[in-house]
Amino acid sequence: MSDFVVENRMWNPEFEAMPRAELEELQVQRLRETVERASAINFYRERFESCGITADSIRNLDDLRRLPFTTKQDLRDNYPFGFFALPKSELARIHASSGTTGKPTFVGYTKNDLELWSELVARFLTAGGMTEDHVTLTL
Repeated sequence: MSDFVVENRMWNPEFEAMPRAELEELQVQRLRETVERASAINFYRERFESCGITADSIRNLDDLRRLPFTTKQDLRDNYPFGFFALPKSELARIHASSGTTGKPTFVGYTKNDLELWSELVARFLTAGGMTEDHVTLTL
């Protein structure tokens, strides 16, 4: 057994220790915003309409069950940029899969997306025990 002990560490206590009711309220708000943004994409607008989903119809986290899944085949069927909700000029990065099992799939990231991802990585690394004394390698 390892002598490594993970301390109860938080990167962003404001959000990580938020009272449950406030957290759920924030999650519902962000889910509504996500549905609204996704509705700009024909694929999702059609799927949401067929399921009776609008941003305003999202009332609580149980509404997640109503959202349709997106499959790898859906991504391939909308190749290459059919899932982009913004013009490519507003993207900071585009990631493509290798396409070894079919058509490559593309995902676009805005500057804000990359900042959110950085925050997420910092939170899970800190929760896992990483400190300023550790070094990581990213490829």
